[in-house]
Amino acid sequence: MTHADTRRGPARPTARRSRGTAGWRGLARTVLVLAGVLAGTVAGAVPAGAHGADAPAGTDYRTEVTGVFPARPGVTVRAIEAGARLELTNHGDRPVEVMGYSGEPYLRVGPDGAFENVRSPATYLNRTIAGGGVLPPEADPAAQPQWRLVDRAPTVRWHDRRTLWREAGPPPEVRAAPDREHRVRDWAVPLRDGDGAGGPAATEPVEIRGTLDWVPPPDPYPWWVGVTLGLLAVGGLGLLPAGTRAGARALAGLGGLLAAGGLAAGVVIVGRELDAGAGGVGGVLVGLLSGQVWPLLTGLGALAAGGYALARRPAADFVLALAGTCLALFAGVGNVAAFARSVLPSPWPTQSVRVLTAVVLVAGAGAAAAGIFRLRAAARPGSGDGDAGPDPDDDADDRAGRDDPGAGAGRSVSAGRRAVGAAWAAVGSQHDRPPLPR
Repeated sequence: MTHADTRRGPARPTARRSRGTAGWRGLARTVLVLAGVLAGTVAGAVPAGAHGADAPAGTDYRTEVTGVFPARPGVTVRAIEAGARLELTNHGDRPVEVMGYSGEPYLRVGPDGAFENVRSPATYLNRTIAGGGVLPPEADPAAQPQWRLVDRAPTVRWHDRRTLWREAGPPPEVRAAPDREHRVRDWAVPLRDGDGAGGPAATEPVEIRGTLDWVPPPDPYPWWVGVTLGLLAVGGLGLLPAGTRAGARALAGLGGLLAAGGLAAGVVIVGRELDAGAGGVGGVLVGLLSGQVWPLLTGLGALAAGGYALARRPAADFVLALAGTCLALFAGVGNVAAFARSVLPSPWPTQSVRVLTAVVLVAGAGAAAAGIFRLRAAARPGSGDGDAGPDPDDDADDRAGRDDPGAGAGRSVSAGRRAVGAAWAAVGSQHDRPPLPR
């Protein structure tokens, strides 16, 4: 009976270890499932965003505005969203009308706000950068203008096919020498002064003038090599044992890198809003909340998760894996065109945007991989984790961070378990040993 009891004694810690192992494996499976769902969401959302084309991720055609000729007091025009749209602001005391493709009034901007003519075909053709679509019956360039308020502010933004290259392939001169910069064409968008009531008052011709150039794209392969090596190095930090000094330092380093990735994502998306015409803090916030919600949330989540890991809080590995996955997918994958396009929707220098995008991808994907590696190590039988209570590994890391990082509780718990195991083995061997001769 004593022999049977002795053999059953060590079974209790093994059962607890099994329950803890199952819990960690469940967390790891949850991370992988969420990563798959997010990847599917992004895969479906990215093409839709690309075809919507209000703010393309990048292009190789540079649209620039040279000015308004003759100049009009208070009227300014600039290209925004990597040249995808023009922005006209009129702070003068008389309205200005933008003419459509058939010479009809298309937009009117002045002290009373911005209006569009619902009778102009350009109102419907310019909904997206791709244009096209079926015109409604009321679209008639010869009809009397019917103005609809667009914005109370004296600013209007629109796609204009006269300023863009809309063909499927590049121009012949670009095909002949794609590694050189080329002037594709000089363009002009006609304007006219309005009479303040929207009528067809005769005024002198005015034009917005600009240029369209081909700019050779960068070689994306060095960027992808750097990103791959970086995420492998960061992900490799997850292979360091969690209960050691090196493992504790790795967790802190991962937290700092993830926070840096979240900050880099914030800089990129704020730059896109500034390039899209947002003015002031309020305008940037409105743009972020209306068009950049997911990148904004994942950037903020990465900052919070980085602080969580730096504090070595419980379940820090799971938080790293989840926040890193979201950051890489929502704030990194959507901006990878920066590696292969020469003109980007940002006021920052293009090389800076590429570096920031690389930081986001390396920090996000690397932290996700490291978090999953640490979860798998904690779930491995005999690892010493998941043995007592809901989260012993994280408790050990937390105590180690307060006392002596990587050296305290995690190592003490492991040593205690080894001692208990050795004692049980000694008892069993003594019990099974044959009696000594008398």
